[in-house]
Amino acid sequence: MFKRILVPTDGSDITVRAVDTAIALAKSLGAQITALAVREPFPYSAISEMQPVPPLEYQEAQERIALSRVQQVQTTCAAAGVPCDVHTVEAIHPWEAIVELAATTGCDLLVMASHGRRGVSALLLGSETQKVLTHSKVPVLVVR
Repeated sequence: MFKRILVPTDGSDITVRAVDTAIALAKSLGAQITALAVREPFPYSAISEMQPVPPLEYQEAQERIALSRVQQVQTTCAAAGVPCDVHTVEAIHPWEAIVELAATTGCDLLVMASHGRRGVSALLLGSETQKVLTHSKVPVLVVR
């Protein structure tokens, strides 16, 4: 059925549940996991002297954080005997990076976490999961 499952991670507790679900599903189907962490781009401002951290230092820190997140997924996959490859990408909108990576790597299922926000908080904060659901060409399994 599913052979390549993409699971994005931001390191949150709810994402850990999505990762565990994706790994259990992959193990039962003989599928592999593709883990993704999205790095935030440097927040350039009009007044460069006001930057608290130099751009290169910021980007290196973002890469370290992203690598740490996908390596946690890779370690969990290895313990379960599930093949896993990892990716980190920089994107302003994580949902776009998720949809694009799913397409370019041939993933046939996305497993994502949802914080379950409703009402005004969902409207104001938006939802990367909702945006992926709207734009993805492959099925999305939402874990709450």
